[in-house]
Amino acid sequence: MSAGADSGERPRGGEAGVLSLIVPIYKSEANLERLLPELARLDNQFHHEFEVVFVVDGSPDNSLEILRQRAQTFLQHCQIACLTRNFGSFNAILAGLELGRGEYFAVLAADLQEPPHLILEFYNALRRGDADIVFGYRSKRSDPWVSEITASLFWGIYRRFVVKDIPRGGVDIFGCTRRVRDRVLSLPEFNSSLIALLFWLGFRRRYIGYERQPRREGSSTWTIAKKLRYCLDSIFGFTDLPIRILLAIGGMGTAIAIVLGTVIVVSRFTSGVPVRGYTALALMVLFFGSLMTLGMGIVGQYVWLNLQNVRGRPNYLIDSNTVWDSTILEREPVEVGLNAH
Repeated sequence: MSAGADSGERPRGGEAGVLSLIVPIYKSEANLERLLPELARLDNQFHHEFEVVFVVDGSPDNSLEILRQRAQTFLQHCQIACLTRNFGSFNAILAGLELGRGEYFAVLAADLQEPPHLILEFYNALRRGDADIVFGYRSKRSDPWVSEITASLFWGIYRRFVVKDIPRGGVDIFGCTRRVRDRVLSLPEFNSSLIALLFWLGFRRRYIGYERQPRREGSSTWTIAKKLRYCLDSIFGFTDLPIRILLAIGGMGTAIAIVLGTVIVVSRFTSGVPVRGYTALALMVLFFGSLMTLGMGIVGQYVWLNLQNVRGRPNYLIDSNTVWDSTILEREPVEVGLNAH
């Protein structure tokens, strides 16, 4: 299938259920001029049994104002939710999943680096009952070489230590049924990885490859620091690997200390020759002192994540939600006040 929203494919089936498309918005002002017409084409291909849930994640630009002024001229059914601050893209997706009213759900980035025709493929696979969750994986990407190296390293670590079933190129977008969506929202986890949660849930999965398109406008907000933080959150949230590594190092260090200590004591009492090793002793003290500090930090991270979950604070707060409808709910535009999840 050729890339682009006007590929000609239509959702299969007679009375197709509504699909809710979640689009996180953060510093996306430059992308909206292309995004809205693409979504309008997608809406036509769905015969308007399609709603878009824009989630403005504390964006500091004019994205919210532009959406409020123009979204309803392109789409028959849409919601524009505004979070009270920036909670991160995955929490913004959770907010969109909560607000969506469709039978099926999908996610699309506002920069359109993932081709919109993927949403049709997701929908068709879900409608046919081929899978409960559909992931889009990158079979090819057109990013700068620095981004490709960091992305390969990131997803390599993710695949090795967090989710072994994840495709090598990683996944950024997905589609799912309402049943899966309900399961995701029922998990009271804070600061977790949405992708890892979807794999942890199980269900029947299908993968659809795509070529990631180069970014045309703006710059990516998915920085190396955010990738590192996300990777660490995923590791701490879904594996005890850091603790097991510390345990192994501690065990080896203890064994080495016992052997060296035995050699020193035996040499001292059998030959009467003092054993010199101040440099080695200082290095060992420095090494194991640093190791203990590292271990305290790792254990502290697990304790902190557990504390955040125990506190029960919401993953996001919805300041307002504007709804435009024509046939789904037959409602006039309405403002919904402060919400929390």
